[in-house]
Amino acid sequence: MHVFGEPYPGTHALVLRASGLGGLLTALPALRALHRSGQQIVLAAPAELIDVAPLTGAVKALLPTRAGEVTGPTGWKGDLTVNLQDADPRTHRMLLDLPASDMWGYGTPDGPRWDDDEDDVQRWCRLMEWYGVPADPGDTALPVPLCASPAYRSVVIHPGGWPEHRFALVADLLSTKGLRVVVTGERRDRAPATRIAAQGFLPAHAVLAGRTSLRGLCALVASARLVVSGNAALTRLAASYGTPSVVVTGLDVDEALDEARMALAGYEGQGPGYRVRMPANRRRGT
Repeated sequence: MHVFGEPYPGTHALVLRASGLGGLLTALPALRALHRSGQQIVLAAPAELIDVAPLTGAVKALLPTRAGEVTGPTGWKGDLTVNLQDADPRTHRMLLDLPASDMWGYGTPDGPRWDDDEDDVQRWCRLMEWYGVPADPGDTALPVPLCASPAYRSVVIHPGGWPEHRFALVADLLSTKGLRVVVTGERRDRAPATRIAAQGFLPAHAVLAGRTSLRGLCALVASARLVVSGNAALTRLAASYGTPSVVVTGLDVDEALDEARMALAGYEGQGPGYRVRMPANRRRGT
């Protein structure tokens, strides 16, 4: 995977998905469907996704966006632009300014209508179907990247959707059961992650927030016994690897712990190791 420079030979499309990891995962089935239709995909997305976009098996190059804007596609000339970001006329105009023969998107003259209540995965698959490209919403499995997990067979706590003290209590109770618990997050999450670890009586090295690349995060979640979070991106990432997860939003501590115990019991019943539900020829990461 490289940052876009020269045009790819053959049929290719510029796809705008100017969101982070969660946005990439919700667009994954649509991207794969478009790739199967014969398009070579240049993904316009945040530069941070350069390490994980290859795991999709569909993206050939990444064009970094800035504040959601497609900038600097010097030399790019494609057959198609696809708006997997929104139905905003301003976004449409930005894509229409690019040298492509066609554009797909919601709210365009020939496109489908936007539904605010629709799940994102279903939304982007419906867009593909509208233009005659079959898409499978269940095509969300990811291969394990070829890098070591920073905490193999651990319980991953990723703050979001819950007060810090609740995460700390869950961390404490699970670690007293002999489980290895780590706290993840972005660099900006390092302070709350450190507080959660301290309140949960975890060692300092259990704080992985700001210390793990997205590729490393994928390897971590793929090998984890359990993910506990209210962060939608982490929940989707866990689902992509068949890793048990507890979505804490709307739960109290006792309810979350009950779900964690059931999820861990199911994990141990399946045995340790990666459980990636995808064809064997696609399991090898990059």
